[in-house]
Parts: sequence; structure tokens; C-alpha cells
Amino acid sequence: MFLIDKPNIKDIIQNLSKGSILVIGDFAIDEMIYGQTSRISREAPVLILKHTHTNIILGAASNAANNISSLNNGKVLAIGVYGDDYHGPILMETLQKSKIDTTQMVLDKNRPTSTKTRISGFSTQSVTQQIVRIDKEIDALVSENIESEIIEKIEKSLPNCDGVILSDYATGMMTEKIIKTTISLAKKYNIPVAVDTQQELSRFQGVTVLTPNQPDAEKDLGYQIKDEKTLLKAGRDLLDKTSAEMILLTRGGDGMILFERNGKITNIPAFNKTDVFDVTGAGDTVVASFILALASGASAADAATIGNLAASIVVRHFGCATTTIDELIKTLDNLKTDTFILAKG
Repeated sequence: MFLIDKPNIKDIIQNLSKGSILVIGDFAIDEMIYGQTSRISREAPVLILKHTHTNIILGAASNAANNISSLNNGKVLAIGVYGDDYHGPILMETLQKSKIDTTQMVLDKNRPTSTKTRISGFSTQSVTQQIVRIDKEIDALVSENIESEIIEKIEKSLPNCDGVILSDYATGMMTEKIIKTTISLAKKYNIPVAVDTQQELSRFQGVTVLTPNQPDAEKDLGYQIKDEKTLLKAGRDLLDKTSAEMILLTRGGDGMILFERNGKITNIPAFNKTDVFDVTGAGDTVVASFILALASGASAADAATIGNLAASIVVRHFGCATTTIDELIKTLDNLKTDTFILAKG
């Protein structure tokens, strides 16, 4: 065991606003439509809702970018695609309202803007409940022309940033060429690359850090993590399989564990187990705060601590949420635990 250096962590948090981050990935919105139950329709045995309001929430890569913007006051550039449809301008406007630079986003007229529409209803005597979810997205890879346009923008933008996130939600952005170009350029300019993906981790060879959750890691590895032995094996296997410098494995209520290529393994307990309300988007928060901390000069273990701290805040809120530097510092000051657990590899 060793002590968390709270003054050092606090200094790093206060410097998070200095780094600029490029987010490349599958940008999307969550459209939340709410209505009050009125009656049963005469046309069919279905509820009629009287619309009350609609909320637009940034999801997928948009949520990662939003988390960064909340911490560094808008020093974040987005590279992704959006469609020539009703939701395209809504995505762009919502990103811009969150101070996210959209000047390098690419219009793709052959695909829809990725949108998850949730319709929820309520009555005077019940809580709000989701009735149906409608997903508008395709998983086909972007065309060669769009891919070339994206790569041109990456080549132009990447050298001017302090860190890169590849946010893969399997809706067409992560072609092999885009992945390889980004990683190669980042290595050339010595810029850290963090990857958040739910599938095929080995596509991302030689990145700085991969941040899978445990179920996705188990699926990729082909075996379950049941105890310390299989946990340590998983870390070694993931490092070997991806040639990454680090694997940050998030484990829900068990916290997260950081495997480094130099053999160091840092097991960080969950900072908030009792107030978890919704884990949606917590992975985006982890990768965003981790890469910002690395870009600010933090050690890997300190960056993971900040990622864990940020996740402990956003899981207290419904849907994709963000945090701020002030919230991070307040949460750090109120931490009851002062120790990491160092696992032996």
C-alpha cells in the first residue's frame, strides 16, 4: 500500500485546463423526449402522450469531448461525421454550445447522424418511465472519400494538440487507415493516445492506453476474470495483444486497475460505491480525464486516480454527465480513503 498524495493530485487537477485534446470518433446525440400520459388512442391500443419537453444530450464520442470541454474550458477539437438530416444541425449546435470546436467535423450525406431517441412518459401518480428507444445509426464504415477527408483533417490538427482520444462506438468512423494514421502521427509528435472501444482491442496497436471495462475485456480475451490470478493474466494478455503502453481496466464497484508495460500494476478502489445512480457514459469520463491528466504531465497512476475520481462524480447523475475542476477538488478533499492497493504482477 502507499498513500495518495492529495496535494500532488490537486495540483494536477488544477492544471487540467491547460491541455488541448483532439477527439476522433463516433459522434452522437441522445434525444430525450418526454410526455404526460393522456389516454389510450382510438386508432390502436397505445398510449397517447402530450409532449412536455425534449432534452438533447451529447453521447458516444460527443460525451468524451463534452467531458474534456467541461474540464479544460473548450480546448477540444472534434473530428467525426454527421448526416445531412434533421439531427445533423442539432448535433453540431449542441457540440458548439458545449464549447467544442466543430470546424473539422465532416458532413457525410450518405449516412444518418447517429441518434438514440428515448421516449418517456409520466402521469401525475407515477414516476417517469422509458417507453421505447429508437436508434438511428449504421455500422458500415465511412466511404473512401470521406475517410480521405477525415485523414486530411487529422494530419492537419493532430500536431497542434496535447493528447488524442479515439472513441469507437462501432458506427463507422474507426477504419483501419484512420486508426493507423492517428497512432503513427501521435508517435511522431510524441503525443499520448487513449482509446475507448467496446470491441476488437487488437485493432489499436501501440497506443498509449486502452480503457476497456471488464465485460468487454473478458469478451475480447475469451475468458472470465474470476480472481486475482485471472485478473493479472488478463492485464498481461491485453498488453501483449495490443502492444499498448498501458491498460486501464475499469471494474465497476471494484474500481479500476492499471497495468503498465514496465510491470507496474496499480489497483485503485472505487471511491463511491453507495451513491451510484447511473453508470451511463462513465467510461467517456474516465478516458477524458485520464488523457487530460497525462497531457498535463501526470504519472499514469495519478492520471488513473483522477479518472476514478471523475467517474465517482458522474455516476451520481442520470444519463451522460460531466464534472468540473472544482467538483474534482471538492471530491478529493472529502475522500475517506487515502490508500491505493498495489497488486504484485
